[in-house]
Amino acid sequence: MKVTNRKRVLVTGGAGFLGSHLCEKLLTQGHDVICLDNFYSGTKDNVVHLLSNPHFEMLRHDVTFPLYVEVDEIYNLACPASPVHYQRDPVQTTKTSVHGAINMLGLAKRLKARILQASTSEVYGDPEVHPQPEGYWGHVNPIGIRSCYDEGKRCAETLFFDYWRQHALPIKVVRIFNTYGPRMHPNDGRVVSNFIVQALKGENITIYGDGSQTRSFCYVDDLIEAFVRMMASSEEFTGPVNIGNPSEFSMLQLAETIVRLTGSSSKLIFQPLPSDDPRQRQPNISLAKEKLDWAPQVALEAGLSKTIEYFQSRLQA
Repeated sequence: MKVTNRKRVLVTGGAGFLGSHLCEKLLTQGHDVICLDNFYSGTKDNVVHLLSNPHFEMLRHDVTFPLYVEVDEIYNLACPASPVHYQRDPVQTTKTSVHGAINMLGLAKRLKARILQASTSEVYGDPEVHPQPEGYWGHVNPIGIRSCYDEGKRCAETLFFDYWRQHALPIKVVRIFNTYGPRMHPNDGRVVSNFIVQALKGENITIYGDGSQTRSFCYVDDLIEAFVRMMASSEEFTGPVNIGNPSEFSMLQLAETIVRLTGSSSKLIFQPLPSDDPRQRQPNISLAKEKLDWAPQVALEAGLSKTIEYFQSRLQA
């Protein structure tokens, strides 16, 4: 493949669930990719199939320390994203978001490189506005057990926009809503992976609360397409922009669908709702449709079927 616009692209957190899919996408577009990860929650297994590609480079590094490389674009995805991982070392989680943003922004400033921040719907906290538009400031507990992640990402957004205002740095900010698909960590505590693994093992499926709380689930391929469209968008469009699937499902509906798709004999059991767990989460994606010409294409059952197939192969290995 002859590439006329080959770029050198850095993906921090590149061995993680989302990062590995992004590295794949960028390679198929003909770019040179540096995949950076400290393997706290990412794994080499996610990118081992890319190591033989001469345009792919793996770099073990922690974004809380400065980095000196030469690239044209930076996707900053580095940060554990599931409660199990980010609550294990909450101080380090905050450092990864804040110090990591400072280091990557400093690198981008030196190189005059375009940089994208993977933010999160968690910046909206337990929302009092539904669905959530980008202009909503959120309802976040600043001292709760989830705040290391929520507030870390909020501070990273602040840094990005201050670098844009103060240094005219070309930034892009996306707010990711619940995403699922192959390469999710089987023990990451997220609801899709939890339910699928429990169903495949024939274990009881744990639902927190009464199961009426809702989430909107975006398949990973759709999300990655939005990433690359955002990076390629006009310089004046900085975001933040919501990226997610606005189709809303209750936890009970999700569990019942997974039981049906796996043919599992698992029973549903109910446990108390964790602290600060949002009751509702649904993106307003009007801005993504308008500015990126993007909307999710993969229906929940189709995406779940692919994810179930992945976990079946993992459990049989």
